Amino acid sequence: MLYARVDLSKTNYTELASYRFIESPGIVQLNRIYMLYCRYKKFRSVMPIFDSEYTDPKSNVIGYYDNDDLVAFSLVRCYSSTEAECIQFAWDYSNPKLSLGIASLKNECAVYKRLGFKYLYLGGADEYKKQIDGFEILGPA
Repeated sequence: MLYARVDLSKTNYTELASYRFIESPGIVQLNRIYMLYCRYKKFRSVMPIFDSEYTDPKSNVIGYYDNDDLVAFSLVRCYSSTEAECIQFAWDYSNPKLSLGIASLKNECAVYKRLGFKYLYLGGADEYKKQIDGFEILGPA
């Protein structure tokens, strides 16, 4: 598998109005969204998100809202003051018109760039991620 990151200096995205950092995550609600996401995507096998991942001091939970309803979240782990990794995104798909998949990733680029981060690591170099400005495939060691 190829891995990817975004060089945030090469991005110029705008933050969404519908997001906020969740300081005290409601684990039951986040797990419900994650399960709805996995069912919608028809994943044959999924890795659970452990409760401690939501509350780890190195992790940020970013909530996405439709009016006042939490409908999606991203779990982002900060490794340093300049590097973070998008660990998981999940969306309940209750309002597909929101198009939160790629919109959330662009939002996270804008947020972490504003916060002074240099790179946002994306995990696998999936095809849809290639449309993000600053996308880079990580080379061999």
